[in-house]
Amino acid sequence: MAPEELPVDLPEEKSGHAGELAVAVARAHGVETMFTLSGAHVFPMYDGAVKAEPPMRLLDVRHEQTAAFAAEATGKLTRRPGLAVLTAGPGVTNGISAIAQAQFAGSPMVVVGGRAPQNRWGSGSLQELDQPPIIAPISKLARTIPTAAEIVPGFHEAFTVAGSSHRGPVFVDVPMDEFFNQTSGVVPDGSPVRGAEPDADAIAAVAGLLAAAQRPVLILGTDVWADGAEGAALDLVEAAGLPAITNGMGRGVIPGGHPLLVTKARGQALTGADLVVVAGTPLDFRLGYGVFGGGGKDDAGKGGPARVVHLADSAGQVAQHAELAGSAYGDLSSVLTGIRDALEKGDRRPDWSSWVSDLQGGVAAAVQRDAELLGAEADPIHPARIYGELVPRLADDAVVIGDGGDFVSFAGKYVEPKRPGGWLDPGPYGCLGAGLGASIAARLARPSAQVVLLLGDGAAGFSLMDVDTLVRHDLPVVMVMGNNSAWGLEKGPMQMIYGYDVVADLQQQTRYDEVVKALGGAGETVTDPRHIGPALDRAFASDAPYLVNVITDVSAAYPRNTFGI
Repeated sequence: MAPEELPVDLPEEKSGHAGELAVAVARAHGVETMFTLSGAHVFPMYDGAVKAEPPMRLLDVRHEQTAAFAAEATGKLTRRPGLAVLTAGPGVTNGISAIAQAQFAGSPMVVVGGRAPQNRWGSGSLQELDQPPIIAPISKLARTIPTAAEIVPGFHEAFTVAGSSHRGPVFVDVPMDEFFNQTSGVVPDGSPVRGAEPDADAIAAVAGLLAAAQRPVLILGTDVWADGAEGAALDLVEAAGLPAITNGMGRGVIPGGHPLLVTKARGQALTGADLVVVAGTPLDFRLGYGVFGGGGKDDAGKGGPARVVHLADSAGQVAQHAELAGSAYGDLSSVLTGIRDALEKGDRRPDWSSWVSDLQGGVAAAVQRDAELLGAEADPIHPARIYGELVPRLADDAVVIGDGGDFVSFAGKYVEPKRPGGWLDPGPYGCLGAGLGASIAARLARPSAQVVLLLGDGAAGFSLMDVDTLVRHDLPVVMVMGNNSAWGLEKGPMQMIYGYDVVADLQQQTRYDEVVKALGGAGETVTDPRHIGPALDRAFASDAPYLVNVITDVSAAYPRNTFGI
């Protein structure tokens, strides 16, 4: 038989009800877990999961927002779309905040909604609501798949769009009557779609700007991780001797403690830089809207704003509001590797060692300043002391999740992951209540890793009931709470503006650990800074959902220079 006549293994046609075909498509795209809260409109999806070979894991929660946040975090951690299945009407609307967070953060996820039956549409059946128009503004795609016959192509489109640059959420709903109908189809290959190749001239121009810079800084954000470009980013930093700052899920791309990681000297770096290259994150309020510099001088003694370069995974992510000296977009591994190669082939190999040395001095000074707060013996407890005890206990593979305002801001200052993919925060949308869903996702995605959820006491009120989910599904997570009995992120600013505050206080020293115990977990309250470390040791050794509820000083606010506006 000639080579061209060799048989080819083609995908077989599958038959079954629409829910079975939907599950088959999801599995082809790498889905292992369906996050949900029981609802009759989506029963066929459950039946499809149970009958799949092997069965797909069903993870049921106590509030639909947790299912959607778990799917969003799964997308972040695995870099393949997470799946949430929500019943019609309020089930879908309860998931909207998580969908919006995914849109802002570029998290790949597919949300499947139930929908009132098509043969009763317009008659006022239970939870009849046209859902896609509500979700369209906060998603990449929102549509109804009207018939069982369109399930396979419709679900394949949903997962492909969600997982392609720039990643984000996709919503589809299916009429209940059609979900139960029989259908057939060939399930397509669900391999990830790689981003476009960047323009060679744009890459050369960025390399030229770097070669001419005297004080450059590279900022690495979430999309560097999401695009699988963490290796290329580290190669560029090390090959060029380029100082770097990380944010979002860019944390860990340059390992904590690396000599070229200068996040702890962020203010010095961004004030003194003459060129800032921002990769994989928007030029939003977290980055001064793309305006840097002003504190450094060039050889002619001139200062002024730094030139800015923006590198993105797709054309639509390149900043339009900022003045850019250069930009490039496409597969971020190709972008960053292309810049490295162009620098190595260039006529001038820049030497930034003096600039790097200055920044390393800034890092060392920051570490020294931080030591006092990290070891503070203050009564009430300073929030920083919690991190003084926690950070030395974090394993290199730890997944650290932030769900809170002021307390989690301290985490951003003191926690520097050793590996990429080990940090989860809400991203620029700043949505509280994501933490329990994210911790569920992290425990499933990284079964052997430490999973640490950092909770503000305010944030805990949004989702603490889902400790029940952790217990029922045997998902041990260490929860560390900074409990200042207030909405700390709002209390201080309101006092600053008006001289007083209202609606900013919570019940004093609430025993949230007793709530966790009532739900089947474990925990304790800590009021003495000397007891934090031993409490954390008990939490890590417990192999259970365990809350360390640390009572902190409400007046020890995080020093910030932006309120996000």
